[in-house]
Amino acid sequence: MLYVFVNYNYSPGFNSPESWFKRTEGYTGLLECLSKENTVISIKQINYKGICVHNGVQHHFLDLNTQKTYFPLALNRYIKSLNPDIVFVQGLHQPLQVIQLHLLSGKKTKIIAQHHAEIPFVGIKKHIQRMADKYIDAYLFSSKSMGLDWVNKGNLASPQKIHEVMEVSSVFYPIEKTTAKLKAGVTADPAFLLVGRLNANKDPLNVVKTFLRFADTNPQARLYMIYHTDELLDDINELLAKHRNKNAITLVGQLPHNDLLYWYNSADFIISGSHYEGSGTAVCEAMSCGCVPVVTDIFSFRMITDNGKCGLLYEAGNETELLNALMQTQQMDVTEKRAKCLAYFKSTLSFEAIARQIAEIANSL
Repeated sequence: MLYVFVNYNYSPGFNSPESWFKRTEGYTGLLECLSKENTVISIKQINYKGICVHNGVQHHFLDLNTQKTYFPLALNRYIKSLNPDIVFVQGLHQPLQVIQLHLLSGKKTKIIAQHHAEIPFVGIKKHIQRMADKYIDAYLFSSKSMGLDWVNKGNLASPQKIHEVMEVSSVFYPIEKTTAKLKAGVTADPAFLLVGRLNANKDPLNVVKTFLRFADTNPQARLYMIYHTDELLDDINELLAKHRNKNAITLVGQLPHNDLLYWYNSADFIISGSHYEGSGTAVCEAMSCGCVPVVTDIFSFRMITDNGKCGLLYEAGNETELLNALMQTQQMDVTEKRAKCLAYFKSTLSFEAIARQIAEIANSL
């Protein structure tokens, strides 16, 4: 089967295939797994033009002078020229482009659309989304409940096309914990980790406030915070400056992505305060190393934790529920939970698992 993966967005910040591969390594691994039994072509517009094969995947980098267009005729013609069985469209916010793709390609080519944290359109764009729905054969959401929300809001006509498939995976893996801790400089036991932006949606303030309370009865515990944006950093520093347990939290800051291998393998638990996630990259990466999630009870995290079987869920923004979850970690059989995380990651969240699920869906169309 011939798969063509396409992204209608132009990404000018990348000047070579290598820079693009590095940026997308949390996703392209599934294309590589899919290419073992299929022909896989990925189309992207960056500041480079050419075709190269990388780990079994054909990457077509085009220069069509279309930084943003609602009528990508040249790109859709290029897709048609490849005569694909499946066109895999990244994102649900290009309904007009998808309609044109279908009209040009015909019924033989099946279209699968991958949700990437977008929220449903409203107004005229909502009606265009419903029009495009007629021509899309399958939707992939990290959580089926998230897809059903689109149906309930009227943007998609039926739940029958919705499939639950993780959006991204992880390039990380378990290593010996003592080695990891030495490399990361983590000495705490237990060690908790937060990885993500310091913005309102991620709600690091609730995590910090609650962890400071948790440290009253668990002074040996430490929370390490890794972040690449710092919108709420001043507020966090203000909380820490006047609190007696301020040493329970270490603000690590930004790190090279590769270094996270050692941090995920050093920590016992990964914490998230997110109110909304399209999938949950950091939690997925942590689980690939056996790090146990303590995360909010939102659609994507229910799926990623197997409805809490691999960790603990709490209501987003609820300090009391988070504190109760943190207390539960003290009685938890961490070895057992770690084993569940690794097994579930392999069966459901790994590149191999995602590729298998996509192939099954494509073969059913």
